[in-house]
Amino acid sequence: METDTDIARYMAAAFEEAEAAAAREEVPVGAVLVDVGSGAILARDGNRTRGNADPTAHAEVLVIRAVAAQRGVPRLPDCDLYVTLEPCALCAAAISFARLRRVTFGAFDEKMGAIVNGPRFFEQATCHHRPEVQGGVMADRSADLLRGFFRARRASG
Repeated sequence: METDTDIARYMAAAFEEAEAAAAREEVPVGAVLVDVGSGAILARDGNRTRGNADPTAHAEVLVIRAVAAQRGVPRLPDCDLYVTLEPCALCAAAISFARLRRVTFGAFDEKMGAIVNGPRFFEQATCHHRPEVQGGVMADRSADLLRGFFRARRASG
């Protein structure tokens, strides 16, 4: 069972990826995928939509793809996702299709979030798999990172 220290470590790794994404001029969202049994971080990444010229290159999707490819399987029920921002509908679908056990996220996203906000993807009758969800973990840090990123973009024109 994970401890508060484990959660802090996984979220810190996700924030490192979010900050690296910001340095690449990507929206600063970072994610890590963790093996439930060993506690090992299996994959970590940040948004790469601009750099990859791929609208689906969200941090969550990238780490799910990496571990699924590494294992050669489409489902990852023994994995937990830690991400700095509430996942959007695209990412919520990927999380459900991958059968992840748990999702822990930072800031709530009133505009594009799809777990607590918006379509509430996992609550729909058409959703085949509903992971455990914990939101608002280190939310202030995530919100500050995002606000700072967009403020700087607006200031630079």
